Amino acid sequence: MPKYLWQVSYSPEGAQGLLEQGGSARRAAITEMVESVGGSVEAFYFALGAEDLYVIGDVPDEVAAAALSLRTAASGAASSLTVSLLTPEQVDAAAAKEVTYQPPGS
Repeated sequence: MPKYLWQVSYSPEGAQGLLEQGGSARRAAITEMVESVGGSVEAFYFALGAEDLYVIGDVPDEVAAAALSLRTAASGAASSLTVSLLTPEQVDAAAAKEVTYQPPGS
């Protein structure tokens, strides 16, 4: 199953909801959301910095990942950036794959 990293930023309304409901409730809600598309959450961390939240999890495919992203954006409470993660073995397979490529200017 493909693995993703979601980087989440809360809007002011989303931050207010977090203040009212707390971090554990938000983790439960996001876990339920990911599970609703057939996925699972591996890691869930709030953060200090450019992003407010990082979630790592598995979902069945890009359509499921897109569905999560759309629902998050439509809520207005948060925005997210979805990053597809690769295992070292997947990178090995990519490195071994024959590719025809001509760099610009050559």
